Amino acid sequence: MKLSANARAILAAAILLLCSAAIAAPIRAQGNYDVVIVNGRVMDPESGLDAVRNVGILAGKIRAISGGPLVGKTIIDAKNLVVAPGFIDLHQHGQDAENDRVKAADGVTTSLELEVGVADVDSWYDARGKNALINFGASVGHIPVRMAVMHDPGGLLPSGDAAHRQATATELDQIQAGIEKGLHRGALAVGLGPAYTAAATNWEIYEVFQIAARYGASIHVHIRGSTPAEEGNLTGFQEVLSDAVATGAPLHIVHIQSTGGLNVVHELDMIRGVRTRGLDVTTEAYPYDHGMTELHSALFDNKENSPESYFASLLWPETGEYLTRESFLRYRKTNGLVILPTTTPEMVRAAIADPLTMIASDGILIAGKGHPRTAGTYARVLGEYVRQEKVLSLMDALRKMTLMPAQRLEKHAPVFHDKGRIRVGADADITVFDPEKVIDKATYEQPMQYSEGIQFVFVNGTLAVKDGKIVNGVFPGRPVRAPIMPAK
Repeated sequence: MKLSANARAILAAAILLLCSAAIAAPIRAQGNYDVVIVNGRVMDPESGLDAVRNVGILAGKIRAISGGPLVGKTIIDAKNLVVAPGFIDLHQHGQDAENDRVKAADGVTTSLELEVGVADVDSWYDARGKNALINFGASVGHIPVRMAVMHDPGGLLPSGDAAHRQATATELDQIQAGIEKGLHRGALAVGLGPAYTAAATNWEIYEVFQIAARYGASIHVHIRGSTPAEEGNLTGFQEVLSDAVATGAPLHIVHIQSTGGLNVVHELDMIRGVRTRGLDVTTEAYPYDHGMTELHSALFDNKENSPESYFASLLWPETGEYLTRESFLRYRKTNGLVILPTTTPEMVRAAIADPLTMIASDGILIAGKGHPRTAGTYARVLGEYVRQEKVLSLMDALRKMTLMPAQRLEKHAPVFHDKGRIRVGADADITVFDPEKVIDKATYEQPMQYSEGIQFVFVNGTLAVKDGKIVNGVFPGRPVRAPIMPAK
């Protein structure tokens, strides 16, 4: 049958349309995502997106963000909920199943031990293994390396020579070699705590900064100082600031609301000043006016003659008792944790509200005992400081919990380019919460209570929290580390 030119054109158009449909069909089939989160208020601090969107997850990655429908094997309805990047905690000491569960219930998808850090990076990652609910990573720490070199008997923190004795020249060489080895083995950063290694000289600390600078690794520091901090005393703060200026090392000052105390506003202004001059300095805070640390640590040296009121301010979480002089001296001989006042609610608010500060918990629970910051930090910021007090916008709070921590690490550890964002190609670490209900429930007396209002948490595309409850028997957490370098 011979067709006219007009008929041939119509037939060609029809064939083209059918081919287009045939091509579109497999594309749509590929759009059968593992999970689709529908109807949620998607908030991405990097792009500024704040709109109702559908999010498609496939093979652990975000593959679509759409105003239109997406097809998925599992559909999560997030109507009236916020869909945010998973929270990144830069400062979490508890690294086990117990701690992972309370972190996930608080919206945390990546938990990092960066302040104290670890001595043997490979062994630490191997021990953490494949049975993690959330992502994990660590720095190489001056404290644990110093403890290993000097054979200190302490626990997380030193109690012997590493706290109280200057290192010999040989020991200094070994400490520096240990830190360099950790960076070669993929440590995310360098941890440093002059407050806990009181005998370390200014020069020893400076040399740690030099190592961090050579590798472009951020150095996460618990500064020297009194507890609580003395108003007008900025000596510890100025020590690390000058080291950063002299070496160019990227500096991150931990829990500024605690170590800064009544000097928080001054220290934040000084950080702002050096940042305007091109220095890479950042900081973090947690939303509590009490801290927690090990009672045997150097922070409590020479406190035995303090007034009775000082001991009465110290809470021993293991028993729930407030201390006396006698129990202070007795418990100092153990490796136990103690809760102590460090600042005022006003200074906490100033730190949390400042655009410079990230949110980080400094958390650890041991057999259900510890500080409520482990379980409640992120929900407390969202519930108290965003919804109730309105000292932060929701987007600004999310930026402090997600994008800013990722940006702090991504130059040295490129894996963080794909964290802390809701964008196509990013890791599917996602926290979905109710902005009208999210709140912390953990207290000093009951620190294990899970936060409320965190409805769904995805870790690498797998549900770790579903309908506000921990999902049992899943282990989607992965190690995150910097590139491993060839041996020298």
